[in-house]
Amino acid sequence: MTAPPLARVTDSDVIRTSMAEPEAFAELFDRYSGMIFRYVSKRLGPEPAEDLVGETFAVAFARRSSYDQTYLDARPWLFGIATKLVSRHHRSEAARYRALLRSPQDGPVESPAERVAAGVSARAARRQLATALAVLPKRDRDALLLYAWCDLTYEEVARALDIPVGTVRSRLNRARRKVRAELGETNPLTEEA
Repeated sequence: MTAPPLARVTDSDVIRTSMAEPEAFAELFDRYSGMIFRYVSKRLGPEPAEDLVGETFAVAFARRSSYDQTYLDARPWLFGIATKLVSRHHRSEAARYRALLRSPQDGPVESPAERVAAGVSARAARRQLATALAVLPKRDRDALLLYAWCDLTYEEVARALDIPVGTVRSRLNRARRKVRAELGETNPLTEEA
């Protein structure tokens, strides 16, 4: 007979434990540093992302005593800290979107024919999407990217940005409308040439 699976220690438990045993906080880094890195890297590039991930966890560690322990999942809190740090690098983010306009798409593809088709579609979509993201107001872009790239719920985006859920809904609605308008009301990945 096998033993029942052990319950995962919640993020809130890790933070509580880290108050007496600071090294316990490393568990949050192990759980979420990859997610935070991917999010920041998409926004600013891999080089500044490495520094910002470290800074995100340093800030979180310093502020852990103020964490609301009723929230078992610390991801929105961590993404909120990362988003605030990204906002300090806003010019770098805008430069990253401009660079995306000029760069080719890399990634795994099934066959050479699919690679060519995917590359053409991705380059076209990337250019349009980068332009659309660049013209969004920062606050709308933050909400959209936390929702789309980090898979946070509306409630989690609200916690990350410290805004009401209704504000998240209106920012996402506005961002989606602006992105659709910038893309010519079409999805370039599904449109036939």
